Amino acid sequence: MSRLIIMSNRVSAPKARSGGASQGGLAVALGAALAESGGVWFGWSGEVTDKFTGRMNISREAGITTATVDLEPQDIDEYYNGYANRTLWPLFHYRVDLAEFDRNFGAGYERVNQRLASTALPLIEPDDLIWVQDYHLLPLGDQLRQMGVVNRIGFFLHTPWPPHRLMTALPYHRRLVESMLAYDLIGFQTEDWLESFHHYVECEMDGTVDADGIVTVSDRVVLTGAFPIGIDAAEFDDLITRADAIEAQRTIRDSANGRKVIIGVDRLDYTKGLIHRFEGYGHFLEEHPDWQHRAFLLQIAPPSRGEVHTYEMIRSELDGLSGRINGQFAHVDWVPIRYVNQSYPRAGLAGLYRSSDVALITPLIDGMNLVAKEYVAAQDPDDPGVLILSKFAGAALQMTEALLVNPYSKDAISDALATALAMPLDERQRRWRALMAGVSNDNVHRWREDFLAALAGKESPRTMIVKHPLIGKHSLD
Repeated sequence: MSRLIIMSNRVSAPKARSGGASQGGLAVALGAALAESGGVWFGWSGEVTDKFTGRMNISREAGITTATVDLEPQDIDEYYNGYANRTLWPLFHYRVDLAEFDRNFGAGYERVNQRLASTALPLIEPDDLIWVQDYHLLPLGDQLRQMGVVNRIGFFLHTPWPPHRLMTALPYHRRLVESMLAYDLIGFQTEDWLESFHHYVECEMDGTVDADGIVTVSDRVVLTGAFPIGIDAAEFDDLITRADAIEAQRTIRDSANGRKVIIGVDRLDYTKGLIHRFEGYGHFLEEHPDWQHRAFLLQIAPPSRGEVHTYEMIRSELDGLSGRINGQFAHVDWVPIRYVNQSYPRAGLAGLYRSSDVALITPLIDGMNLVAKEYVAAQDPDDPGVLILSKFAGAALQMTEALLVNPYSKDAISDALATALAMPLDERQRRWRALMAGVSNDNVHRWREDFLAALAGKESPRTMIVKHPLIGKHSLD
């Protein structure tokens, strides 16, 4: 069996069965693959060094080998805070109005990808499969090709891929996409994002796409496909029995005092639709005064990317909006919004999911959204809660038994809340059973197995790249 080399911006190898926040489903799945193959997980350490040396910090824990490297302050400013999070992230989430196009960001992005490639090069053995993760490392495969790597390399994008016209707003967009054609396999979360990529290739690069998802541009041939990511559904059977989960359930139920609990769990990010969600919830309280005092919204929104000014703005706006709603509707014995800016361990979150009657998950756009799937997995089959989900989340294509809403419409959010809170038990159970079947079947292990099978050439005889010319010689400025 070939070894697997995983490359990502940050390394999150799972620890031995802890309920901690680091034990995410993606880490579990990739960790399992590494444990089976004996490979390595490589990426940035998250640490800063005065001068980049390329020296790796190699460790082994819970059967997983990790290799990390420190970056310089300029690297972090230009590559991570800059091009990744102030240019690509807003663009890929359709917020070109928030995207910052700075030539220094582009230069730093390519420089760091080159540094990561050269640092990782000694780790790679001839038969290894290489799997690159997410928008931080789009050109990493091309950098490795230029260094002589001929291994099969796959790339998976965890975010949406923007429509063709939005993508062309990015300076040197064609050169960036050309660098992606060095991969043997490019995976997306949904057919929608896959089709957007295909449309770009056809319109901008005179490429062709066949029925099997094989993209041909000049003499380069790349397999593409949709691989919807899932969660480790079985993990929640264990999480919900842990002390953190039981304590969280007890705490929320005691404090609810018989009221219905509506929960939202999101990073503090403008893509998550939190402002629209609060406005929709406030509208619900106005339209349905009979639910005042009988329900409350628990919104958990840990800070995200505090170095980026846009995130400071959204936090300030949410603070003000939650204060206005609470000021308008609250009474001495009831607060309509409990707004919490901190993270919780996974077992604790499982308990909060379990004790909530409704999940309000309304991103404006999302590559997938695993919170929706986690909420379903944590429910009591005998008395499940109701999932309200944005129709613009990637998960909506799979989770059709949720109450799907337009997250921009406060009327739609209000109506969905009224429906969810009044939904009879038999309908809640029916919807949950259908949702849970999908969450169980389309889990994170299947995602990993399907992608790696395609990367290894087991799904198509035509996945090999014909030729890897040197491309991207200039900075992505």
